[in-house]
Amino acid sequence: MADAVEGCYQRADEYFKRTFPRPALTFRRSGKNAGTAFLQQNRINLHPELFKQNEHEFFEDVIPHEVSHLLTWQLFKKVKPHGVEWQAIMVDVFKRPANATHSFDVKGVIGKLFNYACLCSSHQLTIRRHNKILKGAQYKCRKCNGVLVEEKLVN
Repeated sequence: MADAVEGCYQRADEYFKRTFPRPALTFRRSGKNAGTAFLQQNRINLHPELFKQNEHEFFEDVIPHEVSHLLTWQLFKKVKPHGVEWQAIMVDVFKRPANATHSFDVKGVIGKLFNYACLCSSHQLTIRRHNKILKGAQYKCRKCNGVLVEEKLVN
């Protein structure tokens, strides 16, 4: 994995004719995220279980995707996460499609889900969002703009 990250950086160094600082690499579960770039920490986190299930795609797309985020930050600072600068690095430097999301099967990596409803449909929220609601946060449906309310089971 570290070799793949290094390979991306060598391509970027050659393309931009400068040397970029290499990131730290961590492997922690992160919900449905295959990878996450922590810009100011210069760190990439990769989801270990999704990696095991999708090794080829990680090497082909996820690692260049996250490296592109770090390079975009180092070159341009505050720009849109999947904006034109990031897209250009994906396409021009890594010769990969600039896809913002993955399509991995995440059923096996998501923890317990909580049932919520709005005015138009039902929703399933992660433990993180459920706990935020318990502390007073509100989430709204993207379709009807109704506040999500927990569906309680009635015995």
